[in-house]
Amino acid sequence: MITLEQLLQSRDERARHQQDLLGIYPGRSIVCLTVQFPGSLKRSPDSVMIGEAGVKALRGAFPGNEIEVRDLETGFEAYLAVGMPAQQLKRVCCGIEDTHPLGRLMDIDVITPSGPLDRTSVGFEPRRCLICDKPARYCMRAHSHSQAELLDRIRQMVNAYRQG
Repeated sequence: MITLEQLLQSRDERARHQQDLLGIYPGRSIVCLTVQFPGSLKRSPDSVMIGEAGVKALRGAFPGNEIEVRDLETGFEAYLAVGMPAQQLKRVCCGIEDTHPLGRLMDIDVITPSGPLDRTSVGFEPRRCLICDKPARYCMRAHSHSQAELLDRIRQMVNAYRQG
């Protein structure tokens, strides 16, 4: 279990690491994969499986690119630097999020020197809720679903993936 302070610190460290990678790999965009997992427990066998599935999908989409994996108590993270136009890169990442069986549980950001790209900027719809069909941001802000409901849905998705 992690505290809110640890979660906020990990976000700051992730943003700092992204900026460091942009400096190390000039002319490339940084892909950052994180796992969407509600609650204060960010590392579990399910979250690691989701992260590893995301890394496998990224390896398939961007062969030959080295991927840095961080399996932290504050959550699974993976990074790679890719030398393709950022808009095209974001479309590929959104495609993974939208088509992979666990893609809805992955957040695949594309970071450029100008900042992160939004999925709507490359023609993709905002994310939908895991439980209902409303925009995910709406349900998160309104606390429309309990943590137990969300974790149950995540377990169903992971179990289906394991069996598939």
